[in-house]
Amino acid sequence: MKKVAVIVAGGSGTRMNNTTPKQFLLIKGKPVLYYTLKTFLDSYKDLEIILVLPEEHIAAGQEIIDAFFDYKRIQITAGGRTRFHSVQNGLALITDECMVFVHDGVRCMLTKKLIKVCYEAALEFGSAVPVTECKDSIRLIKEDDNEAFDRNRVKLVQTPQTFHSKILLPAFKIDYKDKFTDEATVVEAFGLKVYLVEGEEDNIKITRPIDLVIAETLLAE
Repeated sequence: MKKVAVIVAGGSGTRMNNTTPKQFLLIKGKPVLYYTLKTFLDSYKDLEIILVLPEEHIAAGQEIIDAFFDYKRIQITAGGRTRFHSVQNGLALITDECMVFVHDGVRCMLTKKLIKVCYEAALEFGSAVPVTECKDSIRLIKEDDNEAFDRNRVKLVQTPQTFHSKILLPAFKIDYKDKFTDEATVVEAFGLKVYLVEGEEDNIKITRPIDLVIAETLLAE
């Protein structure tokens, strides 16, 4: 089946204490976004990418593509007001039935194995959302109190969240709500259940300066 990765890279450098958006920060001499794009392109030879960037950073994204990749497999579109709207803009470019991976551009340490696991699960179940175990103690906040919560009932959600286009495209035609923090919440609001698969501990999201150090160490290994 045709495969399309919608890679959303709309972050800023605020928490990085850097004026450069985090997707363009360097790890071992290459931008964070380079590693994300490369892993997807290497995973399947027939996979195409829709890269969603803030309009003011489209030129920088194009420079990365021109320097390292086959531009025929990647197209760029502008992001929207929220993640929901950015994904919506990316999905608008999909015209054929396909399997859709939606991925955070700054989760640059994902592996080809995880992409393939998500694809195979989505082929069978229609969706695949990678999650990892919660290792910390959890407390549930109430109006004026808090209480311990069973961490075994909690999963930490990652990307790529993967769906058949027949599921994801109609789901993203519903009205936006603040609770839509990822694609799974949108699909659930559309009335469908999502299937969970095991994610990867190293599939970290680059949000703080220490994450760059961790990613560089993982790459060295």
